[in-house]
Amino acid sequence: MDLDKFNLPRYLATLPLFMNMREEELTRLATGCQLRRLERGKLIFRAGEPCNEFHVTVLGQVKLFAISPAGTEKVIELCGPGYTFAEAVMFMGVPYVVSAQTLTDSLVLTVQKDVVLNEIAANPSFALRMLAGLSKRLHGLIKDVQGYALHSGVQRVIGYLLGDRMTESDVTSEAITVSLPVSKAAIASRLSLTPEYFSRVLNELETAGLIHVDKRDIHIADTARLANYQPR
Repeated sequence: MDLDKFNLPRYLATLPLFMNMREEELTRLATGCQLRRLERGKLIFRAGEPCNEFHVTVLGQVKLFAISPAGTEKVIELCGPGYTFAEAVMFMGVPYVVSAQTLTDSLVLTVQKDVVLNEIAANPSFALRMLAGLSKRLHGLIKDVQGYALHSGVQRVIGYLLGDRMTESDVTSEAITVSLPVSKAAIASRLSLTPEYFSRVLNELETAGLIHVDKRDIHIADTARLANYQPR
């Protein structure tokens, strides 16, 4: 991809945060954007550094993570294409509270705080979309905390594999394939599990005939059966 020919205003218009904005507004936002091609393993920012922008994963995968006093890494979030991150910290005016690193070769867009604040002042509907996005993120974090406290490790893995299907009132039977976007170790950390336990759960589900693991592809023969599985 030729970054010089990348149409920033057109790309911004595809993001939920910037939908329905006029062309001139998108053009103004684009003046405060920087598009970078980053290789796998590149740190985007570190916890404790000043935060004067937020970011969008255009292509690739980015992990947000924290390091415990004992040196253990905990993945807080996995950010795939179209995922925005660090908005809340930017508005709070505090340093980054976590670090961000690419898990694959990635294309990352950085949006400067000044241009965002200018558009908020000029466009109340944009401010409402920013609030909606932050509220959705908070709701997701609350669900994560509830899941860690109330659900077993097996239930967390099943919930991750089925995604939004787990929230449907009537889970229907269908065959699907889920491709893990990053390593099993990264996903395990995101679910607050050890890599060994995550692998054991996958083996248990495969032995039960609920899934078939083919490297990073997880073939699910019947989503309803998997959703209703009760660990032994």
